Amino acid sequence: MRFFFLLLSLQFLITNSKAQNDVAARRWADSVFNTLTEEQRIAQLMVVRLSAYDFKTKTPIYYDSLVAEQVKKYNVGGACLFQGNPVKLAEIINNLQGIAKTPILFCIDAEWGLGMRLIDSVQALPKQMMLGAVQDKTIIYRYGKLVAAQCKRLGINVNYAPVVDVNNNPNNPVINDRSFGEDKYKVAAYGIEYMKGLQDAGVMACAKHFPGHGDVAVDSHLDLPVINKSMEQLDSLELYPFREIFKAGVSSVMVAHLSIPAIDSSKNRPTSISKKNVTGLMRNELGYDGLTFTDALEMQGVNKFFPDGEASVQSIIAGNDMLCLPGDVEQSIQKIKTAIVDGKLSWDDINYHCKRVLLAKYQYGSSKFTPVNQENITAEINKGIPEMKRLIAENAITVLNKKDDAFFLLSSSDKIAYVGIGTADTNELGRGLKADYNAAVYYFDYKQNNSRIPALVTQLKSNYSKVIIGIHACNRAPANNFGISSAAVELAKQLQEQTNSTTLVFGNPYSIKNFCNAANLVACYEDDSIVQNVAADLFQGKFLPKGKLPVTVCEQYKFGSGISAGFFLPPTKMIPSTPLTH
Repeated sequence: MRFFFLLLSLQFLITNSKAQNDVAARRWADSVFNTLTEEQRIAQLMVVRLSAYDFKTKTPIYYDSLVAEQVKKYNVGGACLFQGNPVKLAEIINNLQGIAKTPILFCIDAEWGLGMRLIDSVQALPKQMMLGAVQDKTIIYRYGKLVAAQCKRLGINVNYAPVVDVNNNPNNPVINDRSFGEDKYKVAAYGIEYMKGLQDAGVMACAKHFPGHGDVAVDSHLDLPVINKSMEQLDSLELYPFREIFKAGVSSVMVAHLSIPAIDSSKNRPTSISKKNVTGLMRNELGYDGLTFTDALEMQGVNKFFPDGEASVQSIIAGNDMLCLPGDVEQSIQKIKTAIVDGKLSWDDINYHCKRVLLAKYQYGSSKFTPVNQENITAEINKGIPEMKRLIAENAITVLNKKDDAFFLLSSSDKIAYVGIGTADTNELGRGLKADYNAAVYYFDYKQNNSRIPALVTQLKSNYSKVIIGIHACNRAPANNFGISSAAVELAKQLQEQTNSTTLVFGNPYSIKNFCNAANLVACYEDDSIVQNVAADLFQGKFLPKGKLPVTVCEQYKFGSGISAGFFLPPTKMIPSTPLTH
C-alpha cells in the first residue's frame, strides 16, 4: 500500500511539474508575441540558410551578414546551419542571438551527426542504414544522445532527424542509406530510439519526410517525385513509422515534396503544401499536434511549380508552422500579407502558428540563451565519436556467407594477399593485413580496364592461399552502379571463382548485388579507418559478428540475413540465420 501511495505521489509531482512548465511556457510565449509587429509574426515562421559549402574550392560559405539583416529587419524565427567551422559558427550564433529581438531557433540537418555537415573539422558518424544492421536498439538511443550533445555544444536547438522513411526502393536517389532499412517495424522502433536520445538530452527531433519518401526514383531536390499508391498501401507501410513516432512524442515533423494522388489529386501540388496532407491526413486523421517544418522550399520539387514566394503562402494555407529556406524573405512576407487581404489566410492563422513556434523555442532552450563557449569546441564536438563508430561497426558488420569456416581465422603461416578494389592508395585494412600477416597488397581502382585482370588473377591464384577482396570507394547513390566499374566487378568475380577468397563490401549494402556469389561475403556498410580496423579484427576472432541486413540486396540475401550464432563452429554445426522477428 505504501508503495502504491509513493507511486501516486510521484505521478502527482510529475504531472504538477509539467503543468507548471506549460503555464510558464505560455506566459513567456504570450509576452514575446505581444511585442511583435504583424510582419515580425510572419517572419517568426521562417527558417533561413546560415551557411553552405563550395565543393569546388572546398571552403565554407557564411551568410551571417545577410541573416543579421533579416534578423534586424524582419525578426526571422530560425536559421539553419549547413557547413562551416565550429568556432566560426559559434561566433556567428552568439552574434545573431545578441542582436535578435526574439531568440532564434537554430536548426541543423545532421542525421549522422554534425560531421555530416561540418566536414572540415568533425568526424561523421555512421549513416542510418548501418544503424539498421545493429540488433541492439539501445545503441541507437546512445547514438541519439551523442548527436544531441554535439548540437547542444554548438547552440543548436533542432536536428532534422531521424529519417523514418521506409526505403523500399533500392534505386531511391535521395533517401537510400539515410533510412534504417526496408522493414517498417525496425524503422519505427529505431526512429523512436534516436528521437528519444535527442529529446531526452534537450534537442528537438524532427521525423522526416512525411508521409514517406522511401519509394521514389526521382530526387525531390531536382523535381517532384510521384508515388502512385493507394491509401491502403500507404497506411500499411509508409505511414506506419510516422504513426508510431507521433504516439511516442516526437516534437516535430518535416513534410516532404511529393505528389501522391491518393492523398491530393491536385496537379503538381506537393504534399508539403497540401492542406489535405498536412491538416487532413497528419493533423485530423493521425492526430499529430507537434511542430511542422516544410522541407526546403528552395527545392525544385516545390519551387518549380510554386516560385517567387508562392510556396510560402501555400505552406501556411496547408497548415504548416515553419517554412524552411523560403528564399526571398521580404517577397514571402509580402505574398503572405496579400493572401491575407485576399481572404486566403487570416491573421488568426499567422498568430496561431507564431505562438506554436514561440512555445517550441521555450521548450528547447531558446528563451534562455547562454553564449556558446568557443574554447575547445571542435575537440568537444568530436568527443566520443571514435568509440561510437567502433561500437556500431562491431554490432553492424554482417557475415552473409561463410563457406570456408577456417578463412576467418588467419594465421602467420597463411600466404595472404589483399586486393583493394576501388582504390589506388594504401588504406587501413591493407596496412593492417601487411603488418599482422605480411600480406601482399594489390590495388585496382575504377579507372583501370579489363586488360590487367588475367595476369593479376593468375598471380593471386598461384601464389596465395587466401585472398581478401575489399570493395572500396563506392558512391552512396545507386546511379551508375554506385560508381563501381564493370572491370572491378569482373575482377571480383574471377577472384571469387578461382581463388580461396572472402569479399568485404565497404559501402552502401545495396551495392552487394554485384558480389552475391562470393563464397565468403561480409557487409561492412561504411568505408573509413575504424570500420576497416574492425573488419580486420573479424579475422582474428576478436568479436562475434552480430549484424543483420537491413535491406534485401539479392535473391540470396534478403532483409534479416546474417550469420552470427555458431560463427566459429564447423559448417555442419552452424545455426542458420533467421530474419528479425517483431
